[in-house]
Amino acid sequence: MNKGLDSSFLHYGVRKQDLTVIAELCKKYELDEDWVTNELIKAYHEQKVANIEVEDKAVSKIISKALLKIKQ
Repeated sequence: MNKGLDSSFLHYGVRKQDLTVIAELCKKYELDEDWVTNELIKAYHEQKVANIEVEDKAVSKIISKALLKIKQ
């Protein structure tokens, strides 16, 4: 087992193992993995770093903003 932080954790605060689960869910629900990673996870991580605790309302806002980009 490798020790230390992987690049996924450094960029998104998410472990590589967790990103694997996210990738599997994206495939299952036919979502674009890159979109989920860049638009949702990255935004969530940035919010979490800024506020430490992210409430449901903030998560809903992140998802809404990402979905608005699809409509454009």
